[in-house]
Amino acid sequence: MNIPRNVGGLDRTVRGVLGIWLVVVGIAALLDRQRIKAFTAIVAGIGLLFNWATQFCGCNALFGIDTTSSETATSGESAN
Repeated sequence: MNIPRNVGGLDRTVRGVLGIWLVVVGIAALLDRQRIKAFTAIVAGIGLLFNWATQFCGCNALFGIDTTSSETATSGESAN
């Protein structure tokens, strides 16, 4: 099964950083016994980390957004 890629460049980096940050916030909220905040932050963080790892986002696909194409276009234009 080949998953199409639509997340790249700065978009991918931001998703990775925010994903890690949200998981840390979720763990801190869990230690503070704020279960709803912890659950929400951890699920959102895991979702962003999944996007970062697979380079695919369902919302991007739904709206026709592809942040990987800007990388290819930029490298292709500089070669000309």
